[in-house]
Amino acid sequence: MLRNRGLGAALALCAALACEAGVAHAATVPAEVEQFVRREQFRDVKLSPSGAYLAATLPMEDRTGLVILRLSDHAVTAKFSLGRNTDIAWFEWVNDQRVLLGVADKYGMLARPQSTGEVVGLDADGRGAEVLVGQRVQDGGAGTRIKPKQAEQVWALLTDPLPEDDRNVILTVANFGEDAYTRAERMDVRSGRRVVAAKVPVRNARFTTDHQGVVRLAVGADGDNLSRVYYRDGDGADWRVINDEGQTKRREVPLGFSADATTVYLQSSAPEGPDAIIAWDVASGGRREVLRDDQADPHEIIYATRGPREPIGALFMDGKPRTAFFKPDHPDARLQRSLEAAFEEETVRIVSRTTDGRHALLLVTSDRNSGDYFSFDTETKKAEHLISRRNWLDPLQMAEMRPVALKARDGTPLHGYLTVPRGAAAKGLPMVLLPHGGPYGVQDTWEFGEEAQMLAAAGYAVLQVNYRGSGGYGHAFQAAGARQWGLAMQDDLTDATRWAIAEGIADPQRICIYGASYGAYAALMGAAKEPSLYRCAAGYVGLYDLVTRTRALAKGARSLETWSEDWMGTDRDALAAVSPNLFADRIKVPVFLAAGGEDEITPIEHTRMMEAALKRAGVPVETLYYSNEGHGFYTQPHLQEYYARLLDFLGRHIGPGAAR
Repeated sequence: MLRNRGLGAALALCAALACEAGVAHAATVPAEVEQFVRREQFRDVKLSPSGAYLAATLPMEDRTGLVILRLSDHAVTAKFSLGRNTDIAWFEWVNDQRVLLGVADKYGMLARPQSTGEVVGLDADGRGAEVLVGQRVQDGGAGTRIKPKQAEQVWALLTDPLPEDDRNVILTVANFGEDAYTRAERMDVRSGRRVVAAKVPVRNARFTTDHQGVVRLAVGADGDNLSRVYYRDGDGADWRVINDEGQTKRREVPLGFSADATTVYLQSSAPEGPDAIIAWDVASGGRREVLRDDQADPHEIIYATRGPREPIGALFMDGKPRTAFFKPDHPDARLQRSLEAAFEEETVRIVSRTTDGRHALLLVTSDRNSGDYFSFDTETKKAEHLISRRNWLDPLQMAEMRPVALKARDGTPLHGYLTVPRGAAAKGLPMVLLPHGGPYGVQDTWEFGEEAQMLAAAGYAVLQVNYRGSGGYGHAFQAAGARQWGLAMQDDLTDATRWAIAEGIADPQRICIYGASYGAYAALMGAAKEPSLYRCAAGYVGLYDLVTRTRALAKGARSLETWSEDWMGTDRDALAAVSPNLFADRIKVPVFLAAGGEDEITPIEHTRMMEAALKRAGVPVETLYYSNEGHGFYTQPHLQEYYARLLDFLGRHIGPGAAR
């Protein structure tokens, strides 16, 4: 669908927090870099309950801000941001005049935001901005005896905004500490006063309410990382376990209640194959499967957007995304189907809806479109484009992302994506193998990717593979990656590369392996393990010494120690045997490394160790370090230089400048 990609709403929101202007062209910055290093103008956008306002998060140079816009005249009425390396983990309209948001720390572009647990309240008119929960709460101040709020060593997450209650919400709250017990609390969104609504006898719990806001379900795990799901009949009733992973071998997560509250829906893992959605009968305890895909886990749960917020279906990321419903006759299921027909070849989501049900906010995305927001009138069936995340990119000029399927050497099915330069045939191309980070539970999906698009614009095919250990294809597939760093996980990437050669997609003399975080580990391990398969390797904010890594993890909470033991192992010799910095002498191709001095996830020392080992082995190595960057570079000049250097490196070894 074609649409106007630059309306007043976008300009007003950008002006509020000084969105970055276009990157000025410089001779040292390739055109392929310029359009992709610019951050998206908006990330998440939500309508207020009446539809009078929009609230939007805006990625900035080293933080994320929130802006509120009045739709009647596109006037910015409120804006909020905190200091450097802060992110907005979530936000929600709790009534038509007030937004709550959660604060997170994010040390680097690629780092996963780490919630600080602080909850901030902000009025639509810009007043009333204050921290309601957390360490930066302000009390009444000196000289007053009334101190309604106090700083606390606690963290909080929103559990239920209580749409029928303009004054209160339900939070999940816990004291800071290793493997803490959590509690559900009811909080006044104005005063910040909280009262305990429920406690449960398991650590690290998350709660689920019924449609009246009563806490009825909890799921958590103690230091053994085996989850337990608890249920109670109502306020004050006793908790009882309805699933214990240690006994059933199923990991389950509550999704919510049916509209009549007689059924609880759970996402449930299976011994083999993908997760299912299960209906659990409250009265009898009976269980029945209501939705399961042959290949993929539920990627997103689809909820009713008007009336009781009940689960009605799921989006599956089986190649291209598709939806399926276990309540196909629900009005919202029919609405979703009609929207999908209108936005062909794109993914459409209803991200918020007014209380009266008439107006909805749609997010439309695809492999070539990072996101357009539309206002949709459910009565007239008309959609009006509001804002685009990246209005300077034309989806029609982007490269197509094609789902691919292959088998590993042991017969394990693998799924991934191939992106080729626009207009090029997928034959005999220089190719970049791009393994994702994580590694566990992370998944490459059919959506807009800046790096893949940038590489395709520079003339490279890009292959992304969900190797074993990745998420999205069932618990057994993910568990198959346990303790397989440099082993079966690496073999999957090798097998995918050889598949691309056998299919004629990749020129076997022009393949490079490149990744970030775990992907950087896989790139260097791949070059060491398969010295004749790749012509170069590049690692960005990478991890290269597993002994050092597991030693650091062992200093955390018991649940983190258990995770390290289960997924990485503790045998020093086994870990050393798959640490690429110890096998630099096996690498026979040029290497490019980049890292940040403030990286707390993969410290810069890993990259320096790798660089030193390569130099000792006589391997050509190029490096780029920034002392003031974290896990992924934030600042535009640094991003420009990094990607210009990466494209230059690729160009000399597998691109136009490569020796033939």
